This record gives sequence, structure tokens and C-alpha cells, in this order.
Amino acid sequence: MDPLVIVMVLTAAVLHAVWNAVVKVDDDRLMAMTVVIGTTGLLAPILLLFGPNPAPESWPYIAASVLLNNAYFLFLIEAYRVGDLSHAYPLARGSAPLMVAVGAAVFVGESLGAGELAGIALISGAIISLVFIAGDGRKAGWRPIVYPLLTGLMIATYTVVDGIGVRLSGSPAGFIGWLFILSPLPIAVIAVVRRGYKVIDFLRLRWKPSILAGCLNLGSYGLAIWALSLGAMAHVSALRETSVIIAALIGTFVLGEAFGPKRIFSAIVVVIGVVVINLAAPQ
Repeated sequence: MDPLVIVMVLTAAVLHAVWNAVVKVDDDRLMAMTVVIGTTGLLAPILLLFGPNPAPESWPYIAASVLLNNAYFLFLIEAYRVGDLSHAYPLARGSAPLMVAVGAAVFVGESLGAGELAGIALISGAIISLVFIAGDGRKAGWRPIVYPLLTGLMIATYTVVDGIGVRLSGSPAGFIGWLFILSPLPIAVIAVVRRGYKVIDFLRLRWKPSILAGCLNLGSYGLAIWALSLGAMAHVSALRETSVIIAALIGTFVLGEAFGPKRIFSAIVVVIGVVVINLAAPQ
């Protein structure tokens, strides 16, 4: 994988973990998520200055990605409602890379060698193992497992859709810009219907953290989609999931969630998986 792509994806991973932590700690996660995505949408027109509008062939993929992203937002909100950051985030992000590998192979024809598949399996297995180390997945029945897995399914699906769409667009900046402009609309409607006048109270009293998180989201997702235009989908997705290590550290040192030697071992396995993917990838 090109060093530039690696830097882009790792930066996206750090930004992603931080803005997810902001949503997790807020008492009203629907409103926090809405402001995060809304901020991203308000900033997105800046991206349109750096490239032409996407080609017509890519617009169906933009529309599909808007719907998938909003399903992802809602499942993630529920996942954080019933589970800790160190539980929900690893399961959601860790289940996605293998799904992406299958989707990329089926819909795009990306063939992966045994070494690359082994690396993706190492990353996914290590990340998912963090859930069982956390030990809180049994407290509320199946919900702490089902919601993160549904979130992971949305991640995998929109990653493949974005990967196809951005390649057809001929303009990564245009594709990303319009995707971000349109994505806030559905969740904003849901927030207004569910919260009513409380939307104004939230914006008046608690807007600062969510707006900062929205800026981080723009950088995170924008870099990730740009990377999808330059590298194999499965590679980009797997490398991006190293964000769970950052999320685990935030959970440990900021939110007071347990980490421990076993989780450090899982983090090391994630790094090994990243190395395996890069060594096995065609040069």
C-alpha cells in the first residue's frame, strides 16, 4: 500500500475514534450525532472547490450511501446506548473488514491473496476479541451484540458503495462533498420529529463538543473515501479499523473503562495484521 494512503487512513482512524467518544459521552446521543453530521454537512461545500461535480454515473451511489450512512448513525446510537465505547466500537468496526473483503470481491472483482486475507482475519479477530475481554456484552441480552453488528454491516456496505461510487465519479472531492451535504438531511428530520423544541435547547447549551466532533468527522470520513480512490477497499477498511486502539485508550484514560494486558495483546495482533496486509499486497 502506498505510504500516502497509509498516512491518510491512520489519520482518519484517530479522528474517527475521537468524534465517536464525543457522541458516546453525551446524554442525548441522537442530538449529538445530528449536530456532528450537520456540522460536517455545513462544511462540506468547501470540498466542492477542490474538484468538479461527480460524474452522473456516481449519483446513484451517493444516494445509496446517504441512506446507508443514516442507518449506520441510528444503529450506532443504539449500540452506544446499550454498551460501553470499548464494547460497541470494537465489535462494530471489527466486524466490517471481512464483510468489505467479501463485498469488494463480489461486486468489484478485487481478488485478495492468502496473505492479505490472513491479515484482515487477524485484524478482525483481534478487534472482536476486545469485546469479550470487556466482559459487558452479556448484561443486556443480545442488544449489545446485535446493534454493533448491524452497525458493522452498514459500515461494510457503505464502504463498498463509496468505493465504487468514488471511482466512477472522476472527482473524489466532488463525491465526498455532495455525500456530506446530503447525509445530514434524514437524521435532522428524525431529530426534529423526536425532540421537538428540545433541539433548540441542545443547540443553545451543548453545541460546542458536537461541532468540534463534526469537524473531526469531516476530516476522518473525507480522508477515508479519498483513500478508497487510491487503494484496495479491503486494505483501506482493515487499516482504518486500527481506530479501535485509539477508542480503547480513550475508554481507559478518559472514560475510566478497563483495558488491561489482554487488550494490549489484542492491539499488538491488530498491528501484526496491518503489517501482514502490507507485506502481502502486490507492489
